[in-house]
Amino acid sequence: MSDIKKGLAGVVVDETAISKVNPETNSLLYRGYPVQELAARASFEEVAWLLWYGELPTADELAGLVHFERANRALASPVKAAIDLLPADCHPMDVGRTAVSVIGANHRLAEDSSPEAELEKAKHLWAQFPAVVAYDQRRRRGQELVAPRDDLDYSQNFLWMTFGQEADPAVVDAFRVSMVLYAEHSFNASTFTARVITSTLADLHSAVTGAIGALKGPLHGGANEAVMHTFDEIGIRSGEPRAEAAARARTWMEEALAAKKKVMGFGHRVYKTGDSRVPTMKAALDRMVEHFGRGDLMGLYDGLEQAMEQAKQIKPNLDYPAGPTYHLMGFDTALFTPLFIASRITGWTAHVMEQRAANALIRPLSDYVGPEERHLPSL
Repeated sequence: MSDIKKGLAGVVVDETAISKVNPETNSLLYRGYPVQELAARASFEEVAWLLWYGELPTADELAGLVHFERANRALASPVKAAIDLLPADCHPMDVGRTAVSVIGANHRLAEDSSPEAELEKAKHLWAQFPAVVAYDQRRRRGQELVAPRDDLDYSQNFLWMTFGQEADPAVVDAFRVSMVLYAEHSFNASTFTARVITSTLADLHSAVTGAIGALKGPLHGGANEAVMHTFDEIGIRSGEPRAEAAARARTWMEEALAAKKKVMGFGHRVYKTGDSRVPTMKAALDRMVEHFGRGDLMGLYDGLEQAMEQAKQIKPNLDYPAGPTYHLMGFDTALFTPLFIASRITGWTAHVMEQRAANALIRPLSDYVGPEERHLPSL
């Protein structure tokens, strides 16, 4: 019997120069830069360039990327038509998965996997996807498509297309922070899925479509949705004193843990002393709570976190503060994971290009535990 590593736990399958968790500082690094520093000082456009090219852009390089992104924001008519064919009550991740396939099928470089073509397709998909998320939320609410504006940056325009009005600068900045923090995280399940697909020499859009499928699962990207479902189960009471909300949340958590219920938004396979992205996202959540005057929501947050820490010594992961932050901004809960896609397209496509540059077909072995060889009975 082989030494099986279930879930590939602890198995190193390849090299990457894109990101790592530095165990000495417990920091997530993008191309060597701590993500909390990037979230504090860099635009999402700069971070996208960094992930694709390995260095932060010059002023001219950034201007070129911004021009390309703004020129490719509008929801292409074949993509809109495909979305309109989908049920309004299907999961938004299904919409995202379908949209990426349609975007890929219509791209003029669909079957060209040269480095130059891959970069163009990565940038184009990154520019297009916010319109997919924005339109999907609006159509579910019976609202019309909002066209993009080329005088707004990525985060401003994303919020404009979703809500049809300019967002307050505080909201824009919190959204930018979330995009930076979600952009990349080494060989997680969806990224590894993208690399496996790429290793077969499939196209970039196929790899991203597969990654979306992996991200849909609640043990990966769906956790930010699950956090808000927990809040809803406890009961969100706008205007409730923070201490009272915290007390209700602590009681709920104690009962959930006693019943051995899995509570999403806590723990991480990589971080052993807490997700290094949480303090930055929590600070953004704090600003949103103050901006919208929603101490009741923070009470729920505090109560759950304190009860989990006391009972299990397990700390929150990024999805825990991200969920309520998106809720306060006005996004529907089911759209939280598609927001994750919008950000992670940058990391996924960086990995697709890295995999293709030094490719080997990913084909692990397994230990067979079924019946020994046997034969059909003689006639």
